[in-house]
Amino acid sequence: MTYQQALDYLASLNTFGMRLGLSRILRLTEILGNPQEKYRTIHVTGTNGKGSVSALTAAALTASGLKTGLFTSPHLSKYNERMRVNGADISDEDFARVLARTRDAAEQMIAEGGESPTQFEVLTAAAFLYFAEQKVDYAVIEVGLGGLLDSTNIITPVVSVITNVTLEHADFCGGTLEGVAEHKAGIIKEKVPVVTAAQGTPLSVIRRTAKEKGAPIYVMGEEFAAKRLSGTSEKQEISLDVPRLSISDWRYELSLAAPYQLENSAVAATLLAVLAQKDAQVSMEAAKRVFAKTVWPGRFERMDIGGQKIIVDGAHNPAGAKALREALDSIFPTEPRTFLLGILHDKAVEEMLDILLRPEDAVIVTQPDSERAEMPEQLLRSVRKRVRIAEAEPDRGSALARAFAAAKGKILCCTGSLYLIGDLRERIVAWKEEAWDAGIGNAEHH
Repeated sequence: MTYQQALDYLASLNTFGMRLGLSRILRLTEILGNPQEKYRTIHVTGTNGKGSVSALTAAALTASGLKTGLFTSPHLSKYNERMRVNGADISDEDFARVLARTRDAAEQMIAEGGESPTQFEVLTAAAFLYFAEQKVDYAVIEVGLGGLLDSTNIITPVVSVITNVTLEHADFCGGTLEGVAEHKAGIIKEKVPVVTAAQGTPLSVIRRTAKEKGAPIYVMGEEFAAKRLSGTSEKQEISLDVPRLSISDWRYELSLAAPYQLENSAVAATLLAVLAQKDAQVSMEAAKRVFAKTVWPGRFERMDIGGQKIIVDGAHNPAGAKALREALDSIFPTEPRTFLLGILHDKAVEEMLDILLRPEDAVIVTQPDSERAEMPEQLLRSVRKRVRIAEAEPDRGSALARAFAAAKGKILCCTGSLYLIGDLRERIVAWKEEAWDAGIGNAEHH
């Protein structure tokens, strides 16, 4: 199987759509020899912050001298981003090879009379296989959707993480906030510690599930707390306390500058501290070193070109929009803003726009690279209810060019969907390289 054939195979699986449940992934991994049982895992779910927590955790484990896999979704540019070992994306050749093995296992399932696995199930099984082949010590596994019935939920991790819980994907997870929380809490395993920043009703559900499972629980604001000591548009300094683990005023610098990353980094640091109780090789000093330099693309990412300030942030739901708005208000409180915006139609579009936009903002809407994209004309009608200056440009390249031209003297913020910002980010990187070659100053990628 070539790399292109692997991509074609994955595309063919889209016809099967999204089907929650564990029976297919259990049989698929059984045929592959249960590779997910050959290394230790950390399981991460939550509405927002999963990727940042996973990235910080994996980086800290790698810096501790442990070979570490990282499985995340979705990708911004290439599927390879979803499977990393020690910070490096899987190669095209290895990707094609593990996909070929996983496809063969899927075909055996079908020959036995079973259902075809979904695209995400195939990717999950392939990642498990790749990490086993690479003989990783740990794999940080990010949930795809929910938790309870997500295809990643066949692992028994050493630590479970639930970043936070808001009402998203309710149609797949019980229809209510409590139902969503129950799905997230579904990753909690017997006696496995759980770290969470959830609040309110979701926290009650998580706490109840942890008690039923005999799982020690660390709740932000109770068993651990963090405060921001200082911050700029490029970094922040944070102090962490985890009294139960004898951690007091543990200070670290964080290269992820958005205020919402305080919570994510505190969750990651606490889970690492829990892990360090079990594994002496896990180093909190190594965590401190990498927290100061870890970058997670597309999460309040500075990508300035020349004198133009550009923020790229995958705020794809109301909670993400709220976090982005608070970050902009905190770091750039007085600077005017131009948004380049594209949202999926199955998201809470009106609520997101209410949270994100101010009347004085300028907005250019475009179309994310997804069959679920909200049409620009429809999104424009909604945007125009909230701002005076708005236009639509369906072509993403043209939209970026128009937004860049319109944003002179303003913050340019590209946001709304991960399926949008991956494409925009690639274009901005290319522009930055051209700007650097042309001798335009301050083209540094933060």
